[in-house]
Amino acid sequence: MPNPSPTPEQKNKSILRILALAFVIVLSVVLFINRDHVKDLEGFGYPGIFLASMLANASLVLPVPGVLITTAMGAVFNPIGVAVSAGLGATVGELSGYLAGLSGQRVMQKAAFYKRLENWMRKYGEITILVMAFVPNPLFDVAGVMAGGLKMPVARFMIFCAIGKTLKMLLFAYGGFLLGSRFGTL
Repeated sequence: MPNPSPTPEQKNKSILRILALAFVIVLSVVLFINRDHVKDLEGFGYPGIFLASMLANASLVLPVPGVLITTAMGAVFNPIGVAVSAGLGATVGELSGYLAGLSGQRVMQKAAFYKRLENWMRKYGEITILVMAFVPNPLFDVAGVMAGGLKMPVARFMIFCAIGKTLKMLLFAYGGFLLGSRFGTL
């Protein structure tokens, strides 16, 4: 039985998926190349912290220092303001992973961790996002990709990501505040 031709709507969805994945890849490469310039945004106060955190978390898998900025800024600004700015910025940045997963493309390999995380996501959903966002680890991108791939509603993804990221950033901002208080501004 021959495959029916894709409808214009299916073609448009495929194009959007490819564009979303291409955007995430290009953004990740650009951020990785310019990772040293992200720190320059700190001079703009809380909006700069938001932007720096957003850019640090928009990179898919490639490392850009985010919590280091939060720690340093906690020594200079109000740690709660730093945590909220950095946490919300990180949440917006994590949409890159969500979009990659939503694109339907296979970005991550089906390793044992991936299967385990997929089971957690199917069973616990948003709580998995919250815990993965809170715990400092380089694997949150996998959770974001998976949330998109499993078609978790973007609002629920963002709410639980924001809670976890903001709580994590609060710990780092207060760590910076305490270090700054103890040893002078970082």
